[in-house]
Amino acid sequence: MKPAFEKLFGFDSAKHSIRTEILAGLTTFLTMAYILAVNPSIFGALAGMPGGSVFTATALAALVGTLVMALYAKKPFALAPGMGLNAFFVFTVCLGMGYSWQFALTAVLLEGIIFVILTVTKVRSWLLNAIPGTLKKAIGAGIGLFIAFIGLQNAGIIVNNDATLVGLGKITEGTALLGLIGLVITAGLVMAKVRGGMLWGILITTIIGLFIKDPATGEAITQLARNDAGHIKLLSLPDSIAPIFCKFEWAHVLSWDMLVVVFTFLFIDMFDTMGTIIGVHQGAGLIKKGGDEIEGVEKMFLADSIATIAGACFGTSTTTTYVESASGVGEGGRTGLTAFSAAMCFVLALFFSPIFLAIPGAATAPALIIVGVMMMPSIKSIHWEDYSKAIPAFITIIMMPLAYSISDGILLGVISYVICHAISGQFKKISVTMWVLAVLFICKYIFI
Repeated sequence: MKPAFEKLFGFDSAKHSIRTEILAGLTTFLTMAYILAVNPSIFGALAGMPGGSVFTATALAALVGTLVMALYAKKPFALAPGMGLNAFFVFTVCLGMGYSWQFALTAVLLEGIIFVILTVTKVRSWLLNAIPGTLKKAIGAGIGLFIAFIGLQNAGIIVNNDATLVGLGKITEGTALLGLIGLVITAGLVMAKVRGGMLWGILITTIIGLFIKDPATGEAITQLARNDAGHIKLLSLPDSIAPIFCKFEWAHVLSWDMLVVVFTFLFIDMFDTMGTIIGVHQGAGLIKKGGDEIEGVEKMFLADSIATIAGACFGTSTTTTYVESASGVGEGGRTGLTAFSAAMCFVLALFFSPIFLAIPGAATAPALIIVGVMMMPSIKSIHWEDYSKAIPAFITIIMMPLAYSISDGILLGVISYVICHAISGQFKKISVTMWVLAVLFICKYIFI
């Protein structure tokens, strides 16, 4: 069996463990499974897009993208329709600009096709390699803070505050209490070096959620689905995607609005994926050759591109590489077997959706927080005494959680890198590519 795994997933029996890879895949899936519940909810604002069909499309898009990542790129990353990109699809393109969801799906399809072209011509790899080592290290730490922030939000530990933007939630009750209990359990398991500690933390916290009530509803935080007779529901056949499958609209394909929408999808997806790949590799210590090159990056980009095209055909927004993959990498996942395990979970989710959807955000939050810790060491090698490097690195790190965007963190980091080096007279350290990127990024903020 192991030789087959080596060929299919890049698995090396001398370095890797089948058990570890499978547990890593399960952990990755559980930390990102929220998209199966969130995506249908967001798309529910659009008439003509049935929630059940969107659920199926979301799972299928994740399955295709993650399988390509597993079998072709042989990397431990999982893909699914991206958060932020789905909101842009629904609330900006459809509800804000007034276009149909068919128009938006067409834009996603075009974006995916352009991505394939950019990947095959190695433009995306060229852009990735143009980013200085200092910013790559900062991206890893920034993503660590970003996903920890997501975890704190999911648990209700950090909440909205109209006066200060964010504030501490009521940590003695409800989801925040469950999140803190889960954090203590998960941290203890990780510190004790228990195999699959984060996965066990998620499962144990989910069970505890059955006994902790949400003050707002008076019901248990972990809610098990029930059928009409009141019995716990475990199985559910997936809804058909026929109402949304390949429903493209070509009437406005040459319009200015279509160009703007496609470019925006392209921009966000490109730098979100780029940031995730850099960050997770940094956190796992997988970047070689002085921190400048990532092995197999073209294949990872192509998997992302193919997943986007598949997702558009199935009827959902841009499919992208998930930053939550860092949780599986944190559990020791290093090969395509991790991604394959996550992909199989999406297959099961199509039929066991009531079980997977019962896992509350507070149960997965501790794993995201712990992963944030794991991704911080990359900042040790940043030259903090050199402000021309330290300031861009800090801006990259801090803007990811504060702007709630990996891509904005990268863009502002690149702009500040060029400005700081130019002001300090270090023009030789600014490549032509960095100059071009900085100008393009500034134009993006001015005109889009």
